[in-house]
Amino acid sequence: MIFNFNSDNSLKNWNIVDDDVMGGVSSSNIVVNKNGIGLFSGHVSTKNNGGFSSLRHQFKLVNISKYKSFVIRVKGDGKNYQFRVKSNINEYHSYKYEFKTNNTWQNIEIQFNQLEPTFRGRMLNMPSFSNVTLQEICFLISNKIEEDFSLEIDYVKIQ
Repeated sequence: MIFNFNSDNSLKNWNIVDDDVMGGVSSSNIVVNKNGIGLFSGHVSTKNNGGFSSLRHQFKLVNISKYKSFVIRVKGDGKNYQFRVKSNINEYHSYKYEFKTNNTWQNIEIQFNQLEPTFRGRMLNMPSFSNVTLQEICFLISNKIEEDFSLEIDYVKIQ
């Protein structure tokens, strides 16, 4: 298990990064509801060339070479989201997997080779994610439209 919102320090080291870092006006937050589920919600705005909200969790570098996939348990609002990872927080790029939510709980398995390299919304010409190290996980919404959103997150595990 990489992360489970049922733990005592469940919001420690989670950070909101919205498009305000580049002049946008989107806003989001993370809370743990009464059932011990993380609730990432907010409003994405396309004003000022913005258009994204993200929730990031950084931790000490972990060797994941004996694993093959991530499993995320989420319940969304019917919108598209991205699950992102970084092998090392000093790298400029991340690796993303896009998924659509359907208003019910979903267990989504993401094979490491399904995570594609990206930087600032552009795909990069480099190999997909390798299962060597991991230092950040992230949930992001960026559908190029103005919208409210709500994503419940139970856990992220590795297998």
